[in-house]
Amino acid sequence: MSNPGLVSSSQKSTFTAVEDVEVRGHIIDSLILPKVLDGITAAGGEFTIKDVAIGHDRSDPSFARIEVRAASEEALQAIIAQIADHGAVAVHGGDARLVEADMDGAFPEGFYSTTNQRSEIRLGGHWIEVGDQEMDCGVVVDDRSITCRCLPMTEVKRGMKVVVGHVGTRVFPLERQEQGHAFGFMNSAVSTEKPKGVVIREIARQLFENRRDGKKSLLVGGPAIVHTGSGPLVCELLRDGYLHKLFAGNALATHDIEQSLFGTSLGVNLNEGTSVDAGHEHHLRSINRIRRAGSIAAAVEAGTLRSGIMYECIKNDVQFHLSGSIRDDGPLPDVVTDALECQRIMRAMVKDVSFCLMVATTLHSVAVGNLLPAVVKVVCVDINPSTVIKLNDRGSFQTVGLVTDVEPFLRALVAEVRKLEEAATA
Repeated sequence: MSNPGLVSSSQKSTFTAVEDVEVRGHIIDSLILPKVLDGITAAGGEFTIKDVAIGHDRSDPSFARIEVRAASEEALQAIIAQIADHGAVAVHGGDARLVEADMDGAFPEGFYSTTNQRSEIRLGGHWIEVGDQEMDCGVVVDDRSITCRCLPMTEVKRGMKVVVGHVGTRVFPLERQEQGHAFGFMNSAVSTEKPKGVVIREIARQLFENRRDGKKSLLVGGPAIVHTGSGPLVCELLRDGYLHKLFAGNALATHDIEQSLFGTSLGVNLNEGTSVDAGHEHHLRSINRIRRAGSIAAAVEAGTLRSGIMYECIKNDVQFHLSGSIRDDGPLPDVVTDALECQRIMRAMVKDVSFCLMVATTLHSVAVGNLLPAVVKVVCVDINPSTVIKLNDRGSFQTVGLVTDVEPFLRALVAEVRKLEEAATA
């Protein structure tokens, strides 16, 4: 099926800068083609669809060749750069342009800025896949191994060869067929009216299948997990091997340890919901006790810390990373206070993660979302819908949002996991 000749203007264009681009894949049902055309007109350009072939079946890829016109060569390149993020590739483009970095810690001007979607660059007439895919980075090339990878600007060293411009680059947008897992129906706007039971069952299924298949699941957690009395539920998931990594801040760890040592969180008795005399001191006394031990692991080994989320991480070899903040008390000795070092650690730890559950933490959710490639499934649970909105706005469009309280969510999640265990052994 073809339909050439569709134009964006009823009159003959006077724009003189012209370039043909192509888009391939499931460009109709994944809305890739409409996004490309909208991008052209929104940027002040015009287009003519010169050729289009639509696949007959859902499994058949489609193709479109589009002539893009703009008032100047500069405007044309800006349009092509914009639509490249949706998979549009210039037909007459050559190899990627490489420029050596002239200083540490900064890219050359005009560097290619990456997305979180699978990408390739062309070198010597061949397309090479970009490694370590991550948004908001540059691409550096190793001539000796003929490889390329995403690199944050803070890691740039003078002399590195960096891709500049969009020529010789292409992006593979995540298509709807690739999102065929049961989360697909939830990829709508954030809403408090989504069927939470169905969503939680799918999250439980993902955790269960990840454990069964030897894949890694990451929990990004905020202190509300402890404040709401949900710590024991997370402990169950850690003990039973459903969570393999934990990212959090000083607060979650501190209040979890406070709960273990004193039975309080922020000085509130979690069993009775009442404030305790001098309870406001408990979080500082907890930090001090761990600092005196030397580390959380040392406190567990010494018998000082005998329960809680951090205890279960140590006892079950669950990797954890605690990122510091300017507002932290103490902090705990395990907290990394250098923000760039935190990024490096998290960047290394997420490489083998296939599923990420973010619970009640806006800043950590956004930070981790920035590091994850689009192929990693992400669920963000928060009472505040703006957390999920921020993630989507910043490019983590694969995020599924669930607006609900922490404790009911985790309680239902553990119950659904137990049902899957029973069904598997029946």
